[in-house]
Amino acid sequence: MDMKSSTRPRPGRLIAALIAVVTLAVPVAVSATSASAAATSTVAQALATQDGRTATVTGYVIGQPTATSTVLTSGYTADTAIALADTATETGTSRMLYVQITADYRSTFGLLTNPSLRGRQVTATGTLTAYFSHGGLKSPTAMSVGGGGTPTPTASASPTPAPTGSTGPYDSTYYAGAVGKSGSALRTSLHTIIKTQTKLNYDQVWEALKDTDQDPANANNVILLYSGRSQSKSSNGGGANDWNREHVWAKSHGDFGTATGPGTDVHHLRPEDVTVNSARGNKDFDTGGSAVAEAAGSYTDADSFEPRNAVKGDVARMIMYMAIRYEGDDGWPNLEMNNSVTNGSAPYLGRLPVLLQWHRQDPPDAFEQRRNQRIYERWQGNRNPFVDHPEWATAIWG
Repeated sequence: MDMKSSTRPRPGRLIAALIAVVTLAVPVAVSATSASAAATSTVAQALATQDGRTATVTGYVIGQPTATSTVLTSGYTADTAIALADTATETGTSRMLYVQITADYRSTFGLLTNPSLRGRQVTATGTLTAYFSHGGLKSPTAMSVGGGGTPTPTASASPTPAPTGSTGPYDSTYYAGAVGKSGSALRTSLHTIIKTQTKLNYDQVWEALKDTDQDPANANNVILLYSGRSQSKSSNGGGANDWNREHVWAKSHGDFGTATGPGTDVHHLRPEDVTVNSARGNKDFDTGGSAVAEAAGSYTDADSFEPRNAVKGDVARMIMYMAIRYEGDDGWPNLEMNNSVTNGSAPYLGRLPVLLQWHRQDPPDAFEQRRNQRIYERWQGNRNPFVDHPEWATAIWG
């Protein structure tokens, strides 16, 4: 009997064994909790849980919020807040999270100081609570550029090929909706992407061009499009030898004038000598003619204009941009390229075969790439897709 009793677990040992089991289980639970905490939330999830909890959120920087329904995408006024969204092309403020930028993070994450941050992915940890009377994240304790953890994606996860000729940085999902498409489907997708933009007035165009067309060798000058001349930024105006605002898509082709919209879209506005601008007038583009005074390498005749070789592709890509951006669905004419040089006031510009040839002949260079990036990050918040992806011209127009 004594021997049998000695083989039974004593109460003290049983309790110790149970404690050991519980002790071993605790780290497992802690580990699971830590893994959960490490995962980041999407903007949509953060907006749905505005209850004062601490969370880590990943999203794309859209701009600077200044009111409940106002987010600046250029012309930033302070470093105190950014708006994040689950897609880089979001325009609805109701789908944006307003993130407070406290003093510790302003030098790195404020848009006034860091305008190129727009369109990039940022991860922030802080308190989910209203900011500007809007869904927000306040009092951040950590911020970093790029994604964190494993947020549930709400946008396409399809990889975007490295853009041909792009200087970046711009968010890799900017063209996600267009990747893998061609023809009318590609055209529709690109239109949807690039029509989201900040619109400038005609006076603002002066300042934009001084930035976008700055001479790389002289920060006080701009490079004139057809002339190729480097000229003082301050010599803009209407006098002889001044530079003014050339509408590469002539504003009479669609009769849109200089009103905010196509008439002020910097993607096709360039600095040019007043006299040379007048020589081009509203002519379509084609080869041949007589040499243009003050614009070596450019030629013109009664109904067409040929720019110098170094900017032939630039001109072609600006025209392609306009044809995709303005499709007649926002109150402006439906602009199209065609094979004519007698388009007059119709919303057409030619000649398409020549423009496609120029596009292939003169691929995007560093000046054009910088210009595209500058417009995107500082002025309009949209891009010329044919500078980033020259191959898309063939995919649409053959």
